[in-house]
Amino acid sequence: MAFYRLSRTARSLRHRHSSLSAAHTYFHLHPPSADSCRQSCHLFQVSGTFHSENKFSNDCNSLRSIGAYHRLLQYSSFSTAPSDEKREESKISKVSECDRSWIDVYLPEKVRPYAQLARLDKPIGTWLLAWPCMWSITMAAAPESLPDIKMMMLFGTGALLLRGAGCTINDLLDQDIDTKVARTRSRPIASGVLSPFRGICFLGFQLLLGLEILLQLNNYSRVLGASSLLLVFSYPLMKRLTYWPQAYLGLTFNWGALLGWAAVRGNLDLAVVIPLYASGVFWTLVYDTIYAHQDKEDDMRVGVKSTALRFGDSTKVWISGFGAACISSLALSGHNANLEWPYYVFLAAGSTQLAWQIFTVDLSSRADCNRKFVSNKWFGAIICTGILFGRVLS
Repeated sequence: MAFYRLSRTARSLRHRHSSLSAAHTYFHLHPPSADSCRQSCHLFQVSGTFHSENKFSNDCNSLRSIGAYHRLLQYSSFSTAPSDEKREESKISKVSECDRSWIDVYLPEKVRPYAQLARLDKPIGTWLLAWPCMWSITMAAAPESLPDIKMMMLFGTGALLLRGAGCTINDLLDQDIDTKVARTRSRPIASGVLSPFRGICFLGFQLLLGLEILLQLNNYSRVLGASSLLLVFSYPLMKRLTYWPQAYLGLTFNWGALLGWAAVRGNLDLAVVIPLYASGVFWTLVYDTIYAHQDKEDDMRVGVKSTALRFGDSTKVWISGFGAACISSLALSGHNANLEWPYYVFLAAGSTQLAWQIFTVDLSSRADCNRKFVSNKWFGAIICTGILFGRVLS
């Protein structure tokens, strides 16, 4: 007899669980109104407690559309809905999973903060720093000759190291700002994963490797290369002083247009390298202004300046002018370097790519601004290919 009563009790509990689960699903799809909630309280009181299986089932059917049952479900131990905290934790976990890069997958845990500090997982900065060097080295090659491959490899490695050093300097000087901006507060120094002292030590290590590369160049290039460090160290301060930090970045990032020619020729042909250098500065004003539109709200909030804030709604007019100046300067430099007709074909293709960026970018969309910014690696590749064919056929 006792076993029979125990069996009936178990069946009753299982029935309650299924009824509560069905009602939980219903109320998630059809939340009750205020009137139904008032009606439900009255009905709930009249219905009494659920002592028998049949009475519980009938009352459950009658209460499907009322709010009291919804309140009951919130406190029921049978509810299987995840809590708000668990849903939030799941959302954060998914975001973190999307943010993972090859650094998090392949590098040892102790090395990861240093790789992130040097932005090794975001190579676009290295490409943008390297392309003016490659333009200059290729343009400095002898007529009907290929560029010096060893020199290009040295400059490519140097671009990787100098870009990493620049990012380290930027994070050391901007740690007070980075903590206030959502996009940057997870950086190693701003988040406290690395101390400023460790960041300075890592900076010294990168500069030491860069010096090793610089010492392999001729004396003229060593002096010219060392002089760029003033620009590298002072650039992060410009956003506090002027609305034109992108122009200052252009002077810094395109120093390789001067250095590449000097490393090959041992001097500077100003008729060639000055227009080439200027083209790089105008190019930087285009892509970094687009990039700056990602952070314009945060920049206004923390009090830093940029060309995105300076130009505002007139941004596309300004960067169209910079784009035209970039292409004109590249044409003048190629003409003075006696490059042949293939160069101008590729220059026209590069103009099309740059125009596509300027006229299609949605400056209110962070994702589109970043997409157009990253596409500049292809502009650099197009111009370099044009210089190569223009030099080989000259």
